[in-house]
Amino acid sequence: MTNDAFRPSMRSDVSPFIAMDVLAEAAKLEAGGRSIIHMEVGQPSAPAPKAALEAARAALEHGRLGYTEALGIRPLRAALAQHYRREHGVEVPEDRITVTTGSSAGFNLAFLAAFDAGDRIVLTVPGYPAYRNILKSLGLVPVELPIGPETRWCLTPEHLEEAQKDGPIKGVLVASPANPTGTMMAADALSELVAYCDAENIWFISDEIYHGLDYATDQKTALQISDNAIIINSFSKYYCMTGWRIGWMVLPEQLVRPVERIAQNLYISAPEISQIAATAALGSIQELEAVKAGYVNNRSLLLDGLPKVGLDRLLPVDGAFYIYADISRYSRNSLEFARTMLHQTGIAATPGVDFDPLNGNAYLRFSFAGAHEHMKEALVRLSDFLD
Repeated sequence: MTNDAFRPSMRSDVSPFIAMDVLAEAAKLEAGGRSIIHMEVGQPSAPAPKAALEAARAALEHGRLGYTEALGIRPLRAALAQHYRREHGVEVPEDRITVTTGSSAGFNLAFLAAFDAGDRIVLTVPGYPAYRNILKSLGLVPVELPIGPETRWCLTPEHLEEAQKDGPIKGVLVASPANPTGTMMAADALSELVAYCDAENIWFISDEIYHGLDYATDQKTALQISDNAIIINSFSKYYCMTGWRIGWMVLPEQLVRPVERIAQNLYISAPEISQIAATAALGSIQELEAVKAGYVNNRSLLLDGLPKVGLDRLLPVDGAFYIYADISRYSRNSLEFARTMLHQTGIAATPGVDFDPLNGNAYLRFSFAGAHEHMKEALVRLSDFLD
C-alpha cells in the first residue's frame, strides 16, 4: 500500500532520458536472442586507449586507490592544460581546471555555482535533453529556443535579444558539435555569440564534449574568445571512455573555489583510477585518430545510403557521430516509429521527441559510433522496413 504522505519531491518530476529507455528495451530484446544494431546512444564501440588500460592495470597492481583533491589529480590537470596549449594555442592555468565524474557532474557543478533558483538559462531546441531536466530539478528555468535551417541550426545573438524581452537571461548553454544534430558553429558565429554574452553579463557554458570529432570544419573552443566562458568536456566520446565516468571543466577564476566547495560535498572527488587512466589517454592521439577514421567511414556510408532507402532529409553532420533524420513522410510520432522499428528490424534509434518536445516527432537520431559492418546491415534492414 502506498502512503500518500511519502511522495517523491516535485524536483524529481523530470522527463526520462528516452535514449536510455530505448537502450533498456533493446537490451531486453538482445537478452532474448534478438540481433540488435545499437544506434540509440552516443557510445563508441572502440575500447579505451591501450595506454589508459595499462595505466589502470598498473594502478590496480599498486593496490591503493583513494580520494583525490576535489579538483582532481595534478598530473591530469597539468596534462589538460598542455592539451589546450597544443590543440588550441590557449594558455590555461591548471588551477582553473577541475576534474569531474563525467560531463554530467560538470553540468551540475556549473549550474549550482553560477545560478540561483529561478534564473533563466537559454538552451537550443533540438538539444540534449539532460540539460533541461537537470535545470528543472535544480529549480532553474530552461528557456528553450527553437533553431532551424535559417541559422544553420545554430543559436544567434538575435535569438537571445528576443528571449530577453520576456525576462533577464542569466546563462546560455551551447554545444558545438551539437547533439542531436551534429552541426557545428562557424568560428565567427561562435565569437559573436560569446561576445554578446560577455557584453550582457550572461554566463556562457560551452559543451565541448564532442571536440575532436569534427569532419567539415575546424573546431574552436570558447576559451579562445573569453576567459568568462565555462567549458565542459569529457573523456567519454573522443577518448572512448564512457564507462569510466571522467570529464573536466575549465572555469573562470571566480568560479573555481565555489565549484571546489560544491564538489567536495557532492562527490568528494572523481574516481582516482579513472583520473589515472585519463591522464594516459591524453597521449593516445594516434590511436584515437584511427578510431575517428572509422566514424568518417560510417558517416560517408550513411550519408550516401540513408537517402537511397528513403531518409533523404538530413541535418548537416559537421561533427559528433549523429545523424538527425526527418521521418515525417513515414510518421509524425517518432516515439512509436522508433519502437516499431526496433521490434521489426532490431535497429535501436532515439526518437527526436527526446531532443525536441516541439517538433521532434518528425525526427530520429541515429548514432554512427558503432562498427562499420553494423552500419551496413542497418541500411539493409532499413531498406526493407521503409519499402
